[in-house]
Amino acid sequence: MADALSRKGALAAHARDELGLDERRLARPFQAAWTAALSFTAGAALPLVAVAAFPQPLRIGGTVAVTLIALGWLGDLGPRLGGAPKRHASIRIVVWGAFAMAFTAGIGVLIGTVA
Repeated sequence: MADALSRKGALAAHARDELGLDERRLARPFQAAWTAALSFTAGAALPLVAVAAFPQPLRIGGTVAVTLIALGWLGDLGPRLGGAPKRHASIRIVVWGAFAMAFTAGIGVLIGTVA
């Protein structure tokens, strides 16, 4: 039986039968890269539209608000599509997104690029 299962290669048989790895379910790096690139582009579009839409005095606050609302919506959408609990994911996405924005703005202040 072992000879029959490992005819196409002992390593492939081990990966398939003992580890449950199947060639049809392996990651596709090119597909993952394009998906990530499109996701980041789509995610950056809304804050850019907000920057363009708000007048100068409201630009920073409006962009932060629009971005946090979008993060909250995406934090709700991802678990909904995946069947996971929504509340914890939404809060985590919004809190860490706000932290990332504040951290980035802090670096801008330190190097003198934030007006």
